[in-house]
Amino acid sequence: MDFASLMSKEISKNSSSSKAAEPQKKYLKRAEVEAQREAAYIAEQQRLQAEKEEKARNKRKFEEEEADRNREREEKRRRLAEESRRRRGEEEEKKERARRKRLGLPELPPKNDERDGTPLADGEEDMLEDELLTKLRALGEPARLFGEGHRQRLKRYKRLTAKSLTPQPTQTSGPIPTTLELVPEAEMKVARSVPKDPEGRAFLFRQLASYFTMVLSEWAVALAQRPDSVKQSFQGKAAYNGMVQARENMRPLFRRFERGELEDGILEPVVDIVKAAQERRYVDANDGYLTLSIGKAAWPIGVTMVGIHERSAREKLHESDKGAAHIMSDEVTRKFLQSIKRCLSFAQTRWPPDDQLQLMG
Repeated sequence: MDFASLMSKEISKNSSSSKAAEPQKKYLKRAEVEAQREAAYIAEQQRLQAEKEEKARNKRKFEEEEADRNREREEKRRRLAEESRRRRGEEEEKKERARRKRLGLPELPPKNDERDGTPLADGEEDMLEDELLTKLRALGEPARLFGEGHRQRLKRYKRLTAKSLTPQPTQTSGPIPTTLELVPEAEMKVARSVPKDPEGRAFLFRQLASYFTMVLSEWAVALAQRPDSVKQSFQGKAAYNGMVQARENMRPLFRRFERGELEDGILEPVVDIVKAAQERRYVDANDGYLTLSIGKAAWPIGVTMVGIHERSAREKLHESDKGAAHIMSDEVTRKFLQSIKRCLSFAQTRWPPDDQLQLMG
């Protein structure tokens, strides 16, 4: 064997031993270790998630089966109760018939399925019980009432549907919702005198409601246009609260407008106040408000009778009710009259008068 063959043999031996030892690594990179740990963690989480979903699926299946069993059990109990009640009724009826036959009494009348026994009106259609219960539930009404039979339940459903089909008066979307039809601004000018005919009074109430609605709307818009710093201040909050209070206090006045029940003793001064405000004569409107609220009657101050002789003009203290103070009559009237005064105060800033002498102090 020559030297070349020996060298080739050694070289081939060394190369085969290095290839055999290559798969076994003595050291691993940190990235490889992290990748292996992450893969193991992901596999573990997937396994746990699969187990959790399997448990939830089994639980849901068990609950559905349990609900079905309970429903079947309740249905079976209900059928048994109805059957027992029917049999007991038949036995009692059979015993009653036998007793009447033995005593010679007249036979029982044919049994009616309805407990109330009230017949339907002529031309009124009947309805199945299940359908009737479904329609009552759809209306948001109780399906059954205590002691109520099918006929009574049907009549209640007819009454509810008739009420829903009856056209209800529409309300405006202003500051104070009202059923009165508001007039445009060009027709808000009230007359100097209160009309006597019903149509004229109804139109006058619409005019008054429209004017106060316009004033309250402009008041709310003016307060909303203020800067945020003014709104958050003490004076700004007080102004807003005053507007809200005036709006709420005027609701009874609008209700009286709708019913047309405002007495002439208040209606005539209110018409004068509104007429003066529309003509921007705010001092005259304020005088009308003072006349309406305080009145022109003489007010007693201190002791009115100190001797045996009656003083002159003392009878004027109780002369008549023409100058009575309506603001003192009741709390509701006092509040909406004060709200009218607040509307006047805003109106003179929103629609200032041409004559500066007509500004209220």
